[in-house]
Amino acid sequence: MMDDDRFTLVGLYVSPAVADALEEHIYDQAGVVDLESYFAESTPPVPTDDPGAIATNEFVSELIAEFATLYDEAVFDAVEAVEPDEFELVRLAATPSRVASLRERFEAAATIQESDLRTVHTAILAAKLSSAVTLE
Repeated sequence: MMDDDRFTLVGLYVSPAVADALEEHIYDQAGVVDLESYFAESTPPVPTDDPGAIATNEFVSELIAEFATLYDEAVFDAVEAVEPDEFELVRLAATPSRVASLRERFEAAATIQESDLRTVHTAILAAKLSSAVTLE
């Protein structure tokens, strides 16, 4: 199937603390030193044999599988302490179907929370990476 033969990118806006925790997680998984710039120059499709892409694809898969639980654990109000201009864009590679599924979940969560995507991205990823993140 074509979807399994390539990765595409999804951009998430997160707080600096979440960006650091995510970078540390992906470093532990694949040795990616600077996640912020790792996919910055990439244009889809991203090679499926790229170790960073493999690690972020797995991370996206976990986010999708755990999304309901992470939503329940997320502290959306804590993200209000983050100044709007402090959010960082982090790009992750995943299969196109996973990217679409993750986007749908984030958009639904933003609608339910009556919030912006930056808040939802940060709160959900902070819940996922909770052992390494403080939002304030």
